Amino acid sequence: MTLPMHGVRILEVAEHTFVPAASALLAEWGAEVIKVEHHERGDAMRGLASSGTVSIGDGAHVLLEHSNRGKKSIGIDLTTEAGLQLLYRLAAVSDVFLTNKLPEVRTKLRIDVDEIRHHSPNIIYVRGSGQGARGPEAGKGSYDSLAYWARAGIAAGQMPVGSEEVPPPPAPAFGDSIGGMTIAGGIMGALFHRERTGEATVVDVSLLGVGMWSMAAAIALSLQSGTAWRGRPPGTAIRNPLTGYYLTSDGRAIALTCLQAAKYWPEMCRVLNRPDLAADERFADTASITANAPAAAEILAEIFATQTYEEWIEVLGDFAGQWAPVQDALQVADDPQAVANEYVRAYTDVAGAPYRLVSPPVYYDGAAPAPRRAPGFNEHGDEILRDLLGLDDEAIIDLKIQSAVT
Repeated sequence: MTLPMHGVRILEVAEHTFVPAASALLAEWGAEVIKVEHHERGDAMRGLASSGTVSIGDGAHVLLEHSNRGKKSIGIDLTTEAGLQLLYRLAAVSDVFLTNKLPEVRTKLRIDVDEIRHHSPNIIYVRGSGQGARGPEAGKGSYDSLAYWARAGIAAGQMPVGSEEVPPPPAPAFGDSIGGMTIAGGIMGALFHRERTGEATVVDVSLLGVGMWSMAAAIALSLQSGTAWRGRPPGTAIRNPLTGYYLTSDGRAIALTCLQAAKYWPEMCRVLNRPDLAADERFADTASITANAPAAAEILAEIFATQTYEEWIEVLGDFAGQWAPVQDALQVADDPQAVANEYVRAYTDVAGAPYRLVSPPVYYDGAAPAPRRAPGFNEHGDEILRDLLGLDDEAIIDLKIQSAVT
């Protein structure tokens, strides 16, 4: 199995999902990630009982597992001098320092760039933030539902013209997970740069920046036209009947995105067993299909409503045009393509509870990374102190007496 991050050590002082998700990805690609947690409560995610709308439930804490798989955990009290010195020693043997602590907290804890670089001059320093490292709100925290979803234009872009209802994000940690992937890519780029030049960089990624990148095409069109991007209002004229969503007889849906309508119309008529529509002069070429698109869409809607979702999946199996089933979060986990590519893997948490998680979406040499669970709180504390820093049992006990470590 190819593990491109093997031999890289990441020191993480971060909580929740946005930044920890980045090192979780890198851990599954082979990195050694040392997660420094609050010495009493651990990562705040450990105490989260609900996503805001859905209870975590019994068994494995899957939200914690999602963003902490493959890591080693140690509880350190960074407010003590002994604990801080331990962090500095860990930084000295690490390649990357990763944090989402606010600037004021980094200063208070003495873990900002200059302090960490004093003890590890060649370390790559990575900051995840809400609104970016500069500007009047650089010191303010945020959540992905705010900086990524609401502020970056995504929520408004989902609102149909004329609607006053702001849609919420489609899933918990939606922007956090995308942002985590972005940070992971930034870290890999920084490691490559250091390998080539010997220069250690400071990497900044914000939820606002990632959200704006997600909306980049819409922002570009909005700036060009002078009109803010919004969702299509109800009743908007249909210009291509082969783009859109069609309901099946059992309440499911099929999505079509055949941008070349005239090219695929005869083929669609064939799979629908409606050769009469292929010969209909209303749908003879691009101009006529565009002119009569509402009528064509109405006909297609009536046809799709005659059979079940599963029946249409079989009928469309050899259709040359572009389409996809509309699936929910349970259905996609068992999608034949997802199963064949191992996009969802089986895991077991520290207590032995089974669960499934989405695998990192980047594979090397065709193989999915081996599933690696999240650590229990301070699970590797003594191991890290002993094996990485060379402390003996007496020194470790002394640190615990000082409450510097858990």
